[in-house]
Amino acid sequence: MPTKPDLIDVRDLSVHFGLRGGTLGRLVGRDAGVVRAVDGISVTLREGEVLGLVGESGSGKSTFGRALLGLAPATSGTIGFDGADLTSMSRSELRALRQSIQMVFQDPSAALNPSMTVAEAVGDALRVHGMKSSVERRERVVEALERVGLSPVQLFLDKYPRDLSGGQKQRVVLARAIVMGPRVLVADEPISMLDMSVRAKILQLMLDLKQDLGLSYVYITHDLASAKFFCDRIAIMYLGRIVEIGDTEEIFANPRHPYTKALLRAAPDPDPARAVAKDLPRGEVPDAAVPPLGCSFHPRCPEAVAQCGWEARDLRTLLETHWTRRTPEEYDAESAAVGSLDALARPDTSVHVGRGGADAVRSILDRIRDEEPDEPLWRGVADVTDDGAGVRVDFHPGVDPALRRAGGVDVACVLYPDDSPDDSAGG
Repeated sequence: MPTKPDLIDVRDLSVHFGLRGGTLGRLVGRDAGVVRAVDGISVTLREGEVLGLVGESGSGKSTFGRALLGLAPATSGTIGFDGADLTSMSRSELRALRQSIQMVFQDPSAALNPSMTVAEAVGDALRVHGMKSSVERRERVVEALERVGLSPVQLFLDKYPRDLSGGQKQRVVLARAIVMGPRVLVADEPISMLDMSVRAKILQLMLDLKQDLGLSYVYITHDLASAKFFCDRIAIMYLGRIVEIGDTEEIFANPRHPYTKALLRAAPDPDPARAVAKDLPRGEVPDAAVPPLGCSFHPRCPEAVAQCGWEARDLRTLLETHWTRRTPEEYDAESAAVGSLDALARPDTSVHVGRGGADAVRSILDRIRDEEPDEPLWRGVADVTDDGAGVRVDFHPGVDPALRRAGGVDVACVLYPDDSPDDSAGG
């Protein structure tokens, strides 16, 4: 079966947001840093395809979706659509483009103007894009509402959002999105604000619209169950990057990346007979302004190895976690020997620890290792040497893995060596 042509081709896309530092820092021109919301993504959307973007909150999914419409300006990279680069378009060019690419937002109540009737809300885009005939606009509005299942249409045209249920509001939002005849819908968590009883109906409606209108979707979600039902391909995002991408069936049947495995283990199973304890990734999503070295997932990864990017901040987390299990007296003694942890707050691969003597610090580290011998951090420690009143801990050099071919998917993980000579990240 021939592969369908690419409709959108994203290459090395980054969207960074500058942090606002203190007043003094701004006066002297000091850079407060940036949040790397999207950090070098390459991916394609094929004609007639549903591409799912899945990940925890803070993974960059929504920012990526907004970048496709020019709502989040790209810092670097390109977004190819119909032979043009969206990142270099002017505001007027982007406005014209939105006839072809539309967005469905998460909260239908917030997406609809409470002072507009359904007819006005759906038809307003037609007016903005130059359709002056009110009769023609009304005909298009009626057709769109019928397509999304709001019939008889006459019952809904003059209603306000407050008169509608959540599912009806989302149908209005979908009608507004398709009324311009787009080719692509970017759907950002389109069912997360809806009752469970209507979620499947909205997803089925979106599939029907895809079939009837020849739509392609970028479907943004944290819900793996809906992604499995709705998507042809799934891209797993973590901290601004795609860490695994492939056909939906392959992702669910044989996940490669440890983060993908963790998401699947954490997904609820509706069958009580198959219920298992949820194995969530440890810790929280790291700060996107100062991401971990190497693989960004390594501080939470149970399969991490020596070259995953271990650093001083990981050792600090280990010490602080260890001290939560100590008595106040033990904590006082150990913290006095280790001293300030400020030096461990930076992304360094070599760090001094301790002020109470090398033997005392070594004893503490040995105690922690004996308590948790399977802690992945120890795989990253290259050497521990005496260093004045403490020790110096050196970590193995880390690798920041790019997407590489592994069986039927592309995965960014050092556990999977590249078995393909070419770049297949977009495939």
